[in-house]
Amino acid sequence: MTKHKMVVVGAGPAGLAAALEASKNGIDDIIILERDKYLGGILPQCIHNGFGLEYFGEELTGPEYADRFMRDIDQAGIEVLTETMVLNINQDKLITALNKTKGVLKIKAETIILAMGCRERTRENIQIPGDRPAGILSAGTAQRYTNIEGFIPGKEVMILGSGDIGLIMARRMKLEGADVKAVLEIMPFSSGLVRNKVQCLDDFDIPLKLQHTITRIEGKKRLKRVEISKVDKDFNPIKGTQKWINCDTLLLSVGLIPENELSKAMNLKLHPATGGVYVNENRETELKGVYACGNVLHVHDLVDWVSEEAEIAGRSAAEYLNKNQEKRDLPIKITPNKNLTYTVPQKIEYKFKDKKFIKIYLRVEKPMENVKIVFSHNEKSMLSYDKKIVMPGEMVTVNLPVALIKKNMEEIKLSIVEKVGEKNGRT
Repeated sequence: MTKHKMVVVGAGPAGLAAALEASKNGIDDIIILERDKYLGGILPQCIHNGFGLEYFGEELTGPEYADRFMRDIDQAGIEVLTETMVLNINQDKLITALNKTKGVLKIKAETIILAMGCRERTRENIQIPGDRPAGILSAGTAQRYTNIEGFIPGKEVMILGSGDIGLIMARRMKLEGADVKAVLEIMPFSSGLVRNKVQCLDDFDIPLKLQHTITRIEGKKRLKRVEISKVDKDFNPIKGTQKWINCDTLLLSVGLIPENELSKAMNLKLHPATGGVYVNENRETELKGVYACGNVLHVHDLVDWVSEEAEIAGRSAAEYLNKNQEKRDLPIKITPNKNLTYTVPQKIEYKFKDKKFIKIYLRVEKPMENVKIVFSHNEKSMLSYDKKIVMPGEMVTVNLPVALIKKNMEEIKLSIVEKVGEKNGRT
């Protein structure tokens, strides 16, 4: 058994940024465990641009973004074990992993940063009836086949779900000469970034059919056609709206699930809305010395925000090791109220030393225009931010000034409300 001050599980953008930040804050005994054979997580297969605008102030491709962190990891001398699968972590921070050259590894950690990322929902998750032919893939798998392996998954493509990977793969398939029939979305709005909807669908004349889903799949060895139907407000197919569309490939972009099997093994409770664990403002879980960041905590829209949040976890873990933290007498709950799905963090537990504000990540339930994001305590407004447009597909970040947080507070609520006298852009 080996011992390390810090173990980072996952070498995607979150794990790399967290390890680097901890190193910058004086931690010299860090090891990163990665199950793939290369670093960067999903980034090496994301060859499109649009990364790094917020974090680096310039536009990069996914591989370029990952490369900057990989170079820094190498220069910092942080140890990395690739092709190493973490099998279990217990509450004593004992990690059991498997490596093809070293066999079974036992690692005792003082701190752990969970950065395992997320996985895609499959056909089985959404239960589409019909045959089980070849040609049905998740959008991320198709992206890997195309951009890493060099294979085109099909020539006549349907895409279910308007998540960002689905939108990007609609454009990618079009660029490779495929006939992209349509992108279907069960919700009355797109679930991806607005910029991706414009750049990937509108600019390439790919139809987006809102409030539609696939109700049947046909094909023996290879997919032949799919039945699409319009849905009502309860997402039930409307009789008489069925239509068959011929295609040989169906790509699924129907949501992401944080990879929290290791978190469950540690008996960490999962948040029903985020799919990740509960954390405080330091991204510390309910188990002291264990932190979570990136898509394993909640699904992010931009990798820049993943890196930013991972730095919070890495810096906080370093403070924990350096014994430079002091808890509040009473934790403060951060509660999503009107029109909000969730907030991260879910609570504030520590006293503030050099912090001027706490950044709150939140996601709205539905598209809204001309709104206020309101912080309130005991039903009294503390602070509000104006927003012209909020969308479920675009995470919102707001700052809570530390100066507004009082000693005996128990709960702060966040709400999204329409501005009085304003609707649809008119006063």
